[in-house]
Amino acid sequence: MRARCLGGKTNIWGRLALRLSDYDFKAKSHDGYGEDWPISYQDLAPYYDKVDLYLGISGVKENLPHLPDSLFQRPTKLNFGEVKLRERLAQMGRVLTPYRAGVTTDGLKHNKYRSKCFGRGACNRRPGGCDIHAAFDSPTGLIYPAMDTGNLTLRTNSIAYEVLVDPNSGRARGVAFLDSQTRKSYEAKAKVVILAASTLESARLLLLSRSRQHPNGIGNSSGHVGHNFCEHVMGPGITGLVKELVGKPHTLDDGRPGGFYVPRFRNLADRQPGFIRGYGFEGESGHTMFPSHALETPGFGAGFKKTVRDYAGAFISMGGFGEVLPRYESYVELDPETKDRWGIPVLRFHYRFGDNERKMAEDMVAAAREMFEAAGIEVVGVDREILTEGWSIHELGTARMGSDPKTSVLNQFQQSHDVRNLFVVDGSSHVSASCQNPTWTIMALAWRSCEYLTDQFKKGNL
Repeated sequence: MRARCLGGKTNIWGRLALRLSDYDFKAKSHDGYGEDWPISYQDLAPYYDKVDLYLGISGVKENLPHLPDSLFQRPTKLNFGEVKLRERLAQMGRVLTPYRAGVTTDGLKHNKYRSKCFGRGACNRRPGGCDIHAAFDSPTGLIYPAMDTGNLTLRTNSIAYEVLVDPNSGRARGVAFLDSQTRKSYEAKAKVVILAASTLESARLLLLSRSRQHPNGIGNSSGHVGHNFCEHVMGPGITGLVKELVGKPHTLDDGRPGGFYVPRFRNLADRQPGFIRGYGFEGESGHTMFPSHALETPGFGAGFKKTVRDYAGAFISMGGFGEVLPRYESYVELDPETKDRWGIPVLRFHYRFGDNERKMAEDMVAAAREMFEAAGIEVVGVDREILTEGWSIHELGTARMGSDPKTSVLNQFQQSHDVRNLFVVDGSSHVSASCQNPTWTIMALAWRSCEYLTDQFKKGNL
């Protein structure tokens, strides 16, 4: 998915802001599959901190080695059903924590464009999202403050289609782009080119940028651009009824930016038969503006209305997000025939879930049922089907980092192995998907890369 608007998918993201750990960065060392990242958690931890402080994040410290804590602002409160489930999971050695939302709950004195969360808005993304911008989005969180410095020129309605190359040195010299309205072509000259177009679009740009020095696309001497695509597998989930809440007074629950999160518990100290890596659950419960079960409730008239009201806040649900393994054979390439509306070749996908994802999805269903039943929550609905590939819109890989230029595209600072004045600072650099949402990691890595870039630029190495 590409959101062709200022700020991209941060305008519609689910706001779950999680850190990765060395269970992710050093996953190969843990289970033998794939490649380790060329960094560890300690390398990135200071930059996670910077993102936390600059953008704001709510949550509760849990001291989990596989889900590091952030520098949290005030958390949202769990409701009765969520506390009931949390207490039972603790007895099972598992954790339910309030949704770790990329939302400022205490406010940010350094940002005039964002207000703190009051817990009273229409947080659901379909009605319009966060109209006071307590939830992070790129325009109010990053772009407008950058424009206020006077050092940023923003050109919208521009479609980049090639990274330009100096014919003598092979270095990047700028970007070619089209005006999306007039279709006129322009060039932007640069000493350093930074791609942050999202996983798929950055890979597309690299592949489109062919020249005598880079016949397979710029930065692609390894042949790994477009390959090792990964994301999250979704679909399996469960819905339950907290009987104690039937007929009870209504509570305000839809003013929260999220409900709860159950971190990964598989393949940590143990080895789960059937699959490697793990998954987490995102969940919610309580009252909403429109009761989600109302359309399925039988009856009509006064009795129907009473049933809907009595049961409105008694449902609780959660769905799994699992790690999709990166595979070289999972890749994208330029389509030789199909072009977009501006005449630029689109991507063609070669990608399917494997046995590991299918076995993981089966375990999601079994584990979810086990947890609800252990907590005394009546199971009223089970989703077993895996959603189609790409549903998570958490696209990752395609230009992965690594220490070996023969098997990776970028170094640990997201700098091209082949072209030292070219950086790619989005999800395409990820070596593996983890089961945690990638937004906070993308920004922490970008911050780290920008500090390195600044240092190298001052030293004259770029």
